[in-house]
Amino acid sequence: MLPYLTRENLDRFIADALAEDIGPGDYSTLACFPETERGKVRLLCKSSGVLAGVGMAQEILRRFDPEAQLDIRLSDGATFQASDVAFYLEARVQTLLSAERLILNCMQRMSGIATHTRALADIVAGTGCQILDTRKTTPNFRLAEKWAVAIGGGQNHRYALYDMVMLKDNHIDFCGGITQAVTKTQKYLKTNSLNLDIEVEIRTLDQVAEALSLPGIRRLLLDNMTPEQVSTCVTLIQGRVETEASGNINKTNLRTYAETGVNYVSMGSLTYGATPLDLSLKACN
Repeated sequence: MLPYLTRENLDRFIADALAEDIGPGDYSTLACFPETERGKVRLLCKSSGVLAGVGMAQEILRRFDPEAQLDIRLSDGATFQASDVAFYLEARVQTLLSAERLILNCMQRMSGIATHTRALADIVAGTGCQILDTRKTTPNFRLAEKWAVAIGGGQNHRYALYDMVMLKDNHIDFCGGITQAVTKTQKYLKTNSLNLDIEVEIRTLDQVAEALSLPGIRRLLLDNMTPEQVSTCVTLIQGRVETEASGNINKTNLRTYAETGVNYVSMGSLTYGATPLDLSLKACN
């Protein structure tokens, strides 16, 4: 289980989403169907890709209608083609109609991200480099988007600002340098009994040497560097800390970056650059 997929986080996400979409009531459905009437739908795939969000659909239904019966034919991470059926769902008609949009919104978006992530992960296959997401996510939808990255074969970077220290260019410049920023951070973590990894952004070769002279750094972020510059940094670092490349990396040059020996490549496009896939819930006769 991914650390952020806690019962509390899922409950809050789903409750907020249902409150936004249904509010005091789905009056179109309530006017047409009694609470006791039941029906059946299928989740129809109308394009090809990597499926994500089945687990989310289960969580939504568990809260919305615990008696709903889900017959899963394709699990999260499975590849699918147009006309494939991912699952059949039998439940109260009120459930099918009122929960439909939330299930589809999550699964369409998550499947798009998983598909995009899988394609990028395939590009770096065999290099030892791993693909990371970032915090460039849709407000209030981060849980679902990072979950989709993991389903697609990528790895999650820090979930939020509180679970890892990342000293970027502005932190370093405001502090007056890498040494000052790291020293202040380590003092703060010790004072507040926080056991967090520290990552430091690097912009020049001189900064690599400075960072390596400091204890307690887990990873160096090689930001907005060319593949040649990344390769030089990796050689200097010699595995003493983890390395991550980021900035201006896309599917065209991704393999080149991965082949520098860098441990990770982080890409905001995993979440903001993915196109939702076409899925629909259709009534079964």
